[in-house]
Amino acid sequence: MPFNADYRGYDLDIGFIEESHHTNPRRLYSTYGADWQYRVDHERMRRERLERARAEMIADDLGALIVFAGANVRYLTGSYQGNWKYNINIRYAVLPREGDPYLFETAGSDMHNARLDLPWMKDRIRPAMTWQWAEGAVSEMADKMVASAMEVLKEHGVEKEKIGVDNLDFPALHAFEKAGLRIVNGWPAMSRARVVKTTDEIEQIKMSAAIGDAAMWHIKHEWLKPGVTERQIEAKVHEFMLDRGCEIIYDIIVASGGNTSPYRRWATDKLIQQGDLIIIDINAVGPGGYYVDFVRTLKCAGKMTQQEIDLYRETYDSLYAGMENLRPGMTSADVVSKFPEYDDDTYGTVTLQQFAHSIGITLYEGMWMSRAYSLKYPAEIKENMYFAIETFAGHPGLPQTCRLEENVLVSKDGPVIFTKMEHMEEAVGDYRVGDFHHPSLLGYPTHKSEPGT
Repeated sequence: MPFNADYRGYDLDIGFIEESHHTNPRRLYSTYGADWQYRVDHERMRRERLERARAEMIADDLGALIVFAGANVRYLTGSYQGNWKYNINIRYAVLPREGDPYLFETAGSDMHNARLDLPWMKDRIRPAMTWQWAEGAVSEMADKMVASAMEVLKEHGVEKEKIGVDNLDFPALHAFEKAGLRIVNGWPAMSRARVVKTTDEIEQIKMSAAIGDAAMWHIKHEWLKPGVTERQIEAKVHEFMLDRGCEIIYDIIVASGGNTSPYRRWATDKLIQQGDLIIIDINAVGPGGYYVDFVRTLKCAGKMTQQEIDLYRETYDSLYAGMENLRPGMTSADVVSKFPEYDDDTYGTVTLQQFAHSIGITLYEGMWMSRAYSLKYPAEIKENMYFAIETFAGHPGLPQTCRLEENVLVSKDGPVIFTKMEHMEEAVGDYRVGDFHHPSLLGYPTHKSEPGT
C-alpha cells in the first residue's frame, strides 16, 4: 500500500463560488500555511502523485521503477535538496509496484537532513552509491549502486520482473545487465504520470504563474527604460521572484532590438534603446517546485509601428488559435495545425518556437507539440494537463520581431490561461481571434493593465 494511504484530505464546499477552486487563476492561496484555511495539501499531493505513478507502472507491467532524474525522485518521494542535485546521478529512488518508495540519498549530512525532513519516508532512506566520475572505480561503484537497488527489489519479490529505469549511462546499464535485471524504459510511465496534474499541483502552479505575472508587470511599468541593459532587467526579475518565494530562477531571457531578429534566447549586456521591442521569457521554479514559463513582447518608450503591430497580431492569432484546441479529447495535431509553418516543417525537428510543452516540476515534461511530428503522431490532450504554448513571428529580414507564450490549464470546459499579464493594448486592444467561448470565464487575459503585487 502507498505511504499514508489512508489520508484523503478534505473536499471544499464550493456551493457559493459555483466552480472548482483550483481551476480559477484568480482564486489564489497564500504560499504560507494557516490553521484557518485549507490550502495546498502537501500530504495529499504526495499521495496522489505516488498513486499516479503506480497506476502507470501497472499499465506498463513493471515490477518496479528506479529513477535517477531529480524531478522524478521528488515526484515519488517528496524529497528536494537543491537544484544542483537534480541531474548528476548521485541519488535515486526505487518504487516497487506493491510497496512504498525508497530514497537513496547522498551519505553524510544530506542523508541526515533527509531523515529529519521526510518523516513520511520512515525507515526507507538509505545511502546512495555514487558511480560517475569515480575514475578507476566507476565499474565497482556502479555495481554497488545496482546492488543497493536490488536489495529493495528482492525484499518485494520483483527482481525477476520488468524494471523500468528513467535514464542510464553505460556503466549503470552494464551493471544492471550484469546483475541479470530485465531493464526497460521507465520514462514513459513517469511522463504519463506527471503530465496530468493533481488538484494540489495545480494550486502550486497558480502561485508560480502569479509571481511571474507580477514580475512582468514591474518590467513593463517600472524597470524597462532606455539605458538599462538586458542583464539588468534579468537581475531585477531574479531579485523580485526569489523575494516572492520562488525556489530557483531557471532562466530569464531578455532580447531587445536587433537581438529579437534572429531571436537570441539569452540575455546579454546590450543597452536597451528607446523604440526597441523587448522579448521577455520568464522561466522560474515557484513555491513547491512548480514552474512558470511565459513570454511577453514589450516596447521601450515608444509607440509600436504598424509593422510591429502586424507582427504582434500574427503571433497572437496563432497562439490563441492553437490554444483554443487545448481541450480534453483533442490532440496535439489539432493544436499545431494552427501554428504557422516554420523551421519545424523545413527540417523536421523541433525549434521550440512554434511549440507547446507540458510544464510542472520541470520546464519540459511529458508532451511536446511541434509541426515536426505532431501532425503525423497526434497525442491525446486530457483534463488537468498544463501547457506552455508559444508562437513567434520569425521571418527573415525583420529589424525586430515578436514572440508570445501563455501557461494554460486544460479544464473540462476548455483552456484556462493562468498567466494574466495583459498584452500590448496598442497592438490588440479589444481585438480577439475567433470565438473563444466567453474568454473572461476561462481566464483569458484582459488587455488592461493590472498592477503587480
